[in-house]
Amino acid sequence: MRKHFSPFCVCILASALALTFSLPSLAASPNDNRPKVRAITAFIELDRTRYKTQIAETLAALKTIKAAYEKAGFQVQTLRITTQPFPEYTRNLSDEQALAFFKQYDDLAQKDGFDASIGPATQRTGDSPREAHLLAKIIASTKILEGSVVIAGDKGIHWDAIPAAAAVIHYLADNSPNGLGNFRFAAIAMVPPNTPFYPASYQINGNHTFAVGLQSANVIATALASTTDPQKAQEAIEDSLGKWAQEIEALGKRAAQETGWRYTGIDLSPAPLRDVSIGGAIENFTHQPLGSSGTLAAVAIITRALKNIRVTRTGYSGVMLPVLEDSVIARRWSEGRLSLDSLLLDSSVCATGLDVIPMPGDTTEAQIEPILKDVASLAYKWHKPLAARLLPVKGKKAGEQTEFQDPFLVNAMIRPVR
Repeated sequence: MRKHFSPFCVCILASALALTFSLPSLAASPNDNRPKVRAITAFIELDRTRYKTQIAETLAALKTIKAAYEKAGFQVQTLRITTQPFPEYTRNLSDEQALAFFKQYDDLAQKDGFDASIGPATQRTGDSPREAHLLAKIIASTKILEGSVVIAGDKGIHWDAIPAAAAVIHYLADNSPNGLGNFRFAAIAMVPPNTPFYPASYQINGNHTFAVGLQSANVIATALASTTDPQKAQEAIEDSLGKWAQEIEALGKRAAQETGWRYTGIDLSPAPLRDVSIGGAIENFTHQPLGSSGTLAAVAIITRALKNIRVTRTGYSGVMLPVLEDSVIARRWSEGRLSLDSLLLDSSVCATGLDVIPMPGDTTEAQIEPILKDVASLAYKWHKPLAARLLPVKGKKAGEQTEFQDPFLVNAMIRPVR
């Protein structure tokens, strides 16, 4: 994604060089099936009065950690900075003042080449929907910043947050180019703090820490292609991804010692990216189109394997099925083999919810709310992290194709909301 980096102090550079030369070189071979590091995410307690200094210090640490992974042969795709929920540091600001601050923060993120999450607008029942409306304006007026609304937590479903989240989705569909502001927003349920994947990421009591998210659909694909036996497939995933995860964790812990930042774990979710497809991996195992009988079982096999890998897990650590980020999933959605209901069924065995779902541009808040209620209810029932990232596409109707010009998205058929 964004790859421009700003200079930082000599002492941090020295630390980065020391770490780089202290690690063994593991140059990637042509047949190397290692995962990519999708994200190194730092978590900070943002202080609005000194945030530029904080960001510079955080980026210095992130670049040191990135250098360690690259020296060991891993490709790092993004550096990310996540804060506590933004209402905690915009207290006493008017909406205009808060928007001005976040415009400056967004400009800094673009200039220095990092992704940024400002956390949830609401966290519990009774929180003001005004903050959700402010988040909608923030996302619509920026290019980088991401955020969320919590619709279920340990104490139950936040029924009053569901209309607020639906209103954010509707606002962003109408007030961001092609509705893509919704790519940076999620309604989240039971998602723990210090999750490295966006847009659900937020920080609570995790200041000065970092976590890692993987892009490992390729590793899962190779493991599943090795056998048709469910138990052997699970063991193959545990062995292959487990080997890489343990190495990534060891590097993270060593980098933590060098930087003074606390390592908090890996989100083992095998994130796909276009043709690096988790959907294709599942189909090669089931020998059936995604959405057919056997899909749920395959998702469960992958999930069990992830739970057995002996590293410090964080975040979702489940199967991601993002419709517009995976070429095979997008194709099966377009064919009608996948639906909201079937994706929720897969989520019951630990996928990550309804992710990057294209919807007609005239989808109403009243139509969105029941979908969010289903996600919240499933997450709370099974005490598992789920999210909904829904993309109504302005001007598009059911039966038409999306036309996103984005290197990270696959276009797909827009299906009716029933």
